[in-house]
This record gives sequence, structure tokens and C-alpha cells, in this order.
Amino acid sequence: MSLIASWFSKKETIERTSRPVLGKILDAMRESVLVIGEDTRILASNQAAYNAFARQNGALQEKRLSEVIRDLNLHEAFRQALEENEFSDLKLEILVGAEKRKYDVRIAPIVLDDQKSAVGIFYDITQIEHLERVRQEFFSNISHELRTPLTSILAFVETLEDGAIEDQENNRRFLGVIRRNAERMHRLIDDILELSSIESGNIEINAREISLAPLVREVFTNLSNKASERHIKLISEVADDAKVYADVVRLEQMLTNLVDNAVKFNRDGGSVTVSCLPSEANDAHDSILIADTGEGISGEHLQRIFERFYRTDRARSREIGGTGLGLAIVKHLARLHGGEISVSSNLGKGTVFSIELPGK
Repeated sequence: MSLIASWFSKKETIERTSRPVLGKILDAMRESVLVIGEDTRILASNQAAYNAFARQNGALQEKRLSEVIRDLNLHEAFRQALEENEFSDLKLEILVGAEKRKYDVRIAPIVLDDQKSAVGIFYDITQIEHLERVRQEFFSNISHELRTPLTSILAFVETLEDGAIEDQENNRRFLGVIRRNAERMHRLIDDILELSSIESGNIEINAREISLAPLVREVFTNLSNKASERHIKLISEVADDAKVYADVVRLEQMLTNLVDNAVKFNRDGGSVTVSCLPSEANDAHDSILIADTGEGISGEHLQRIFERFYRTDRARSREIGGTGLGLAIVKHLARLHGGEISVSSNLGKGTVFSIELPGK
């Protein structure tokens, strides 16, 4: 066999074996990859691309790019790679089922089997952009929530410095305003640190069987002054022998947040009732119910009530001193127990929060 014939024989062997290897490499990638030929048909793709773009189209190979992804900017980028040997970077938003996915796309010209081709690598940035949006909203809310009490503190400090410190009738009232706003900032920072610890996995749940009735009575005792100021009755319908499987400190924290909210957003002369449905009456979970007789929450707000800083009545929440993080903390603590928190409400009648805890 001549040297040239030997070389072509080796080349054919390499080409026959390289395609399966290339396919395995592509399928091992998280990113979606499409290889497009000069006729704009798909020559090769990987499993990630099939999962992302196939939908009802079936196999991607041999289909025109326009049949799979309809985006003029993407088509133009592939054209430039095929005809002008140009590299391109672009952002792409594609409707995948009922969900919009966002991609950073890198398109490059390549030669495949001695033919001009172009490869597109699709980096899914949907989750990254969502997290960035959450981060921006978080810092925006933090700035706003801290600025309000801080502005009040500075204003009253300046008033005292300008001579009001000698005003015997008002100086203590001004100091009281400063203290209340400082306490509000302190609570907000405490809640931020608490939520951060929970979300980063630094909180451990030490669950054990505990008696619920004494815990509810303790929560009621701690909040009795707030309730009595507005003539709100705190009612426990928890049986004396009721037991749940939970971390006693974290369950007290959840109940305190929920009962405190129920008092804050209740009507004067209303009531807050805590009851328990044991696991025998509610599948495999114990449910602790916290019901109030407030104005209720509309459906549009119910969907977002457990989001950080989300408030149904922002002005009133600030007036009564809420941080907007209590329900988010309750949600995370319930899930750390392996349970869940849910809410139902009737406008004009009241709201019921339900903590579901798994049985032992």
C-alpha cells in the first residue's frame, strides 16, 4: 500500500471513530449544542439541545434551524459564521413549553468533514438572571426599609441638637421616636441575619416529640400585651395531650411570627385561635392552624405572601413595625422540618395559616 493510500485509510478510520466520540463529548456537556450546515440544516446536536429545543419536533438532525428556533438574530449570526467566517455572541429568549428560557449564545465557524459549518453553544442563564433579579430586589428593599427609620432618627437627632433637648415637654417624646426606629432597624437586621442563616443551611433542626398546648400558652403570654391593647382575644383550642414532632425553639419562633401577624392585622375586638389537627385526621401530617378575624387577604396577594419583603398593605405594615421577613422565615423553617406552610383567606372574614409537620 502506498504512503498516500495508507494516509487516506487512516483518515477514514479516524473519521469513522471520531463521530461517536464527538457525540459522547457533546452529550456530556450541560450546554445545548447545535451544529449547522451550509444549507442551515442541523448536522449534529446533543441531548441538552434535544431537551431544550425538540419539543414536538422529534429528532433535531436534518431539520432546518428555522423549524426549531425562530429568531432572526440567531439566524443572522449563523449566516455570518457560515458565509463570512464571523464569530458572534448574543442573548436569546425562547419559549420552552409554558416557560421562557434565556440563553447566552456563542456561535463560531468550523469545518466539519471538509464542509463549512457553524456551531452554536447555548448557555442557559435563566436561573442566574432570576437570582440576580432577586438579589437586586433584595438590596433595593433593604435600602428602602433601612432608610425610612434612619431618616426619622437623623431628623429627630438634629431637632434635639438644635435646642429641643432643653424642651421638657417634647424631648422625651423625641427620644422615644428615636428608640422605636432604632428598635425597628435592629429587628430588621436580626431577621435578615436569621433568614440568611436558614437559607445558607446553617440552621439545624433538632426535632423531638413535644407537648403543643404549653408552647401555645407561652406564645400567648409573650404577646398578651399587644393583644390586650386592641382587645383581641387569644384562644387556644389545642388539646392538653396534643403532641407534635418538631424543634421546640423553631416551632415557637414560627408560632410567634404567625400569632404576632394575626394580632397586628386583626380588627379591634377580634380574636386569634390556634388549633391542631393530629396526623390521624390529616393524612400523615400534624397541622397547626392559626386563624384570625381580620379583613382577609385577596387572591392576588395570597400567591406572594411568603416572599421576602412582600406586603399586602405596605403603609400599614410600616406603621405597625413589620419587617416583611417573618412569613419568609416561617416558610423556610417549616420546610427544614420536612413540612410546609399554607394560607387560606376570606375577604372580610379572616385568614388561616396552616403549619404542616410530618409525624414522627
